[in-house]
Amino acid sequence: MDIQEIRTAFPILQQKVNGKPLVYFDNAATAQKPQRVIGKLTEYYTGYNANIHRGIHTLAEKATKAYEAARKAAQEFVGAQYGEEIVFTRGVTESINLVAASYGSFIREGDEIIIAELEHHSNIVPWQMLCERKGAVLRIIPVNDRGEMDLGAYKNMLSNKTRMVATNHASNTLGTINPVEEIIQLAHGHGAVVLIDGAQAAAHLPIDVVALDADFYCLSSHKMYGPTGVGVLYGKKEWLEKMPPYMGGGEMIKEVTFGKTTYNDLPYKFEAGTPNIADVVAFAEAIAFINDLGKKNIHCHEMELLSYATALLSQMDGVRLIGTAAQKVGVLSFVIDGIHHFDIGQMLDARGIAVRTGHHCTQPLMDRFGIEGTVRASFAVYNTKEEIDRLAEGITRTINFLKG
Repeated sequence: MDIQEIRTAFPILQQKVNGKPLVYFDNAATAQKPQRVIGKLTEYYTGYNANIHRGIHTLAEKATKAYEAARKAAQEFVGAQYGEEIVFTRGVTESINLVAASYGSFIREGDEIIIAELEHHSNIVPWQMLCERKGAVLRIIPVNDRGEMDLGAYKNMLSNKTRMVATNHASNTLGTINPVEEIIQLAHGHGAVVLIDGAQAAAHLPIDVVALDADFYCLSSHKMYGPTGVGVLYGKKEWLEKMPPYMGGGEMIKEVTFGKTTYNDLPYKFEAGTPNIADVVAFAEAIAFINDLGKKNIHCHEMELLSYATALLSQMDGVRLIGTAAQKVGVLSFVIDGIHHFDIGQMLDARGIAVRTGHHCTQPLMDRFGIEGTVRASFAVYNTKEEIDRLAEGITRTINFLKG
């Protein structure tokens, strides 16, 4: 891949921040958007802005066709068997909440739900709320000092009480890639259903929901070079058909009387109201962008960056890496002894380097490592080794200034 050519496709990367060329290392929070995705939004609003599915005029038909083409693109991207198994949501958070609320209606008092210690708050809180509502029990898989899931502990937790296992494919804070295939297989051996939060995996790792045998798989467009406000919930047809609707109104209706309402077929049963049409249409362009580059090529480049950055930062005095799992996506979290992570982030920003600081919405994980937060540099296809050199230089300057 020609990284410099790829960078020219991202208008935002061409600017200076605080007088320095922008280095954007906050990709785990949200990735930047190529011009082709931005252009698709303009194309929709200037060419065929209309509501979908029910209009009979030309613009409505064109918008409907583009929206359903995006569903087809998402289906192929995750390897789903049927288009009806793809539900558009606002993002991973809404997808998880949908499953917790809808599939959660099957949960009974005393049932157990298993999550991992390295979950994002969005994959903790919905299950806590469900447990409080239903009298179910939340159990937590611990992680070791490298940030890897303790599979032995997980196996011991599984029982005939386990109804749901929900974990991420890759950690947003540590970058750890979880062995989701084994996790799913073990859960199914006890009759449990599995939800995989793929927010940090979708743009970086191959996904095949059929091969994984995942019951639910969630992803967010904005972490895949697409617009914000769009997510995908993949669900096995057998589960989606049994589950009650999540919200009422709009496209989820088949027929309404004051006596009774019947619900639409899949996937519309779970898409109430007017959906985020423009961003869904542009999301298909983001999928095409990833497919055109080739996910394997993207992964190889990001692993090269991660390896380079890990080697560089691990040699720096005072820098301590948090999360050193054997299998990682391009996320590097670190602390510097004696310097608050906010101060590091601000001083890097002064040099045009955007990193994330704080607890990364994983406060229980921070407690596990006995820290308040980290500095996180997360890589995307447009990042370079030269930018990592600038990060290392910025860290050195920060240490010398604040500790010198």
